[in-house]
Amino acid sequence: MEFDFKIFTLNCWGIPLIAKDLKDRFEAIAEVLAKSDYDCVCLQEVWTEGLYQHIKNKISGSFPYGHYFYSGSLGSGICMFSKYPIIDVYFHQWAVNGYIHKIHHGDWFGGKGVGLCKLRLNKYLVNVYTAHLHAEYNREHDEYKAHRIIQAFDTAQFIQLTSGNADLVVLAGDLNTEPGDLAYKLLLTVPGLTDSFVEAQFSGNIKTTNESLCNSYTPSKLKKQEVCGKRIDYIMFHPGSNSQIYLKKYQMPLEDRVPNRHFSYSDHEAVSVVLHIKDDMAHTPSNHSNEKISALEESIDVLEEELDRLRTHKIFYWLCGIFSFCFFFVTIFIDVPSTFSIPYNIFRSFLAIAALFSICMATIWNSIETSAVLGSLGSMKIIFKN
Repeated sequence: MEFDFKIFTLNCWGIPLIAKDLKDRFEAIAEVLAKSDYDCVCLQEVWTEGLYQHIKNKISGSFPYGHYFYSGSLGSGICMFSKYPIIDVYFHQWAVNGYIHKIHHGDWFGGKGVGLCKLRLNKYLVNVYTAHLHAEYNREHDEYKAHRIIQAFDTAQFIQLTSGNADLVVLAGDLNTEPGDLAYKLLLTVPGLTDSFVEAQFSGNIKTTNESLCNSYTPSKLKKQEVCGKRIDYIMFHPGSNSQIYLKKYQMPLEDRVPNRHFSYSDHEAVSVVLHIKDDMAHTPSNHSNEKISALEESIDVLEEELDRLRTHKIFYWLCGIFSFCFFFVTIFIDVPSTFSIPYNIFRSFLAIAALFSICMATIWNSIETSAVLGSLGSMKIIFKN
């Protein structure tokens, strides 16, 4: 028996109050999906249940099965729709995901992780994973590099440990890592995935999925640069032990603009692929052993450096906390004229908040990060030795 499996992924840029043309864009995305012939759709940055329900209602005729992965204070932002029955679901939240006080980045509040939907396609069992890794806000000084490596390794292990009986394994989403990055290498080599873009030897005009020259939301200052855009949205796959998978088609299927409108569907480009699945009892799994060893070795070095950084941060925050607390304690015995009482009390409140924040960062938060790094390091070293 043979079968074609068509899958679509898009980061929808659905941030309320921030994302431009939000309502109109989601309406346009829903219209495209309702008319499509995909078997599975993976969406990221669908940050409210209202947005999810809107799309679900619009496309229910084409995709009768859907699931939203709830997590964190805002929801994970990821969801999945399918033409075929979803027989099982699971969401695995990552141990680290940015910082609570970096409100302008906001990743922490999403409670991000990797979602799994198991689909039954006639006789075939397909595991579809979708994820949205921590954003890279500054490539030259990436404070979240270790977090993203941990997330990628965690996702790779999760795929490897839960895909044993699947005939086809697919990972789709905005992975916020570029080809050649450590997180990218881990996602490919640990579970033995294949990047559909590379497999297709894609030669279309658009080779970037974010900050593209063709996208209406790419800032004009970026479009003026010689090198613009990056490929961070992927569909990766590998066959099960008794099946063969062939890539039939790789596309970036959406037009540059919503028809009759001046804006694009999102600030990301969509990706879709067609995978052909057939039985193969003599299938030999792909071997990424050398690449995997190299990626693990590099990742171990990065995480060991991260441990040193966390030790330094712990000392720094303890010193800030002790200094702020001592200064606050001294102000208890200082009397000021009534005309300065309000600004003085504001200053004392600031010292108290600074002391509490610094002590929390030196203890609770530092311990959470350290535990996550040590956990991933331990797992990596076990795999590396074997």
